[in-house]
Amino acid sequence: MDNNVHRLKPRADSEKITINVGFVDLGNIDLLVREGFFANRSDFIRTAIRNQIERHSEATQRSQVRSALDLGIRHFTRSQLEDAVAQGIMLDINVLGLATIADDVPADLARRTIRSVTVLGAFHASTAVKTALADRTG
Repeated sequence: MDNNVHRLKPRADSEKITINVGFVDLGNIDLLVREGFFANRSDFIRTAIRNQIERHSEATQRSQVRSALDLGIRHFTRSQLEDAVAQGIMLDINVLGLATIADDVPADLARRTIRSVTVLGAFHASTAVKTALADRTG
């Protein structure tokens, strides 16, 4: 690789999203940025999201309890899935945040051990594993 070319790796603690914003709203955001209330558009959007999450925190906490969601980052390794096979159990993945399945997990192992996948946030797995679990992903 050329010395001045660097491969960028995605941050593990965030997911990129794209939104459409009306021109007037965008102008107001730019005005707030220009006036120094926010560092940039992204800073404004992250702050707005956090404010809405805080505003509705009681409702989301009740929903998390009802849904039995793991909160945060949940990583599933090949070893964990092989242990599940050995124990004869199926896993239900329920995560609010980020759920990942290790890159070395073969699709057939995932299919034999994962009964369902419900992720509110981001789900990272190989294309083969995602395809194998497509009918179990909600």
